[in-house]
Amino acid sequence: MTATLVAKHLVVVRGSTTLLNDVSLEVCAGELVAVLGPNGAGKSTLLGAVAGDFPLTSGSVTLNGSNIDELAPNDLARVRAVLPQQISISFPFTVREIVAMGRSPWRDINDDMHIAAAMQRLDVATLDKRVYQTLSVGEQARVSMARVLAQDTPLLLLDEPTAGFDIGQQERFLAIARSLVDEGRGVVAVLHDLNVAMRFATRVVVIHEGRCVASGDPKSVLTPALLSDVYHQKIQVTTTAEGQSVILPEHQ
Repeated sequence: MTATLVAKHLVVVRGSTTLLNDVSLEVCAGELVAVLGPNGAGKSTLLGAVAGDFPLTSGSVTLNGSNIDELAPNDLARVRAVLPQQISISFPFTVREIVAMGRSPWRDINDDMHIAAAMQRLDVATLDKRVYQTLSVGEQARVSMARVLAQDTPLLLLDEPTAGFDIGQQERFLAIARSLVDEGRGVVAVLHDLNVAMRFATRVVVIHEGRCVASGDPKSVLTPALLSDVYHQKIQVTTTAEGQSVILPEHQ
């Protein structure tokens, strides 16, 4: 399977702090890779680095076979779409105007089709004339994701896409991400909920103190020993009657 994203030996140093230390990552079409780890581990730095938004001290990133440093901004935006953790929009744009921003790298006769399809998929079509700032947190998140979908790229990079969501919203949002994977796209998502990663990811990458300490199938990687070591808390992994793995803190 051809890799959509290949990141090799990434190092990011800012001042006297090493944020990433020799991290490598490959993502293929048809994969949902969850990036996990405690706060401050380097997850968002990794996502920013592979997106081309965070300068590397050393290492390389290629997207669809092209070195990220050699791609013009418009060409880069046609290969990968980014959903940042925090989105600040000051002007009173409508929902449709926000989603239409995803078409900026293309601007072709298919724009309206992609915009309408993205809004329908994220269930925000009825909000098209609403001003973004008047929406609830959940509605804003769906609109932002619709913008990412409208960009129509083979790779999606999502930073904490379910932060602040309730369980039902998490389920619906990640189900959409999995459907994108089933269509042949590659998705990288920074997640804080280990059980969400266990259920929806095809592969997990665990970052700890700027290093990749584990990568592979969720059930194989997310063991009590590894999780307890990384999160500095006793963690247990149990199995439900339906065969679903559940990760819980161990009561002292």
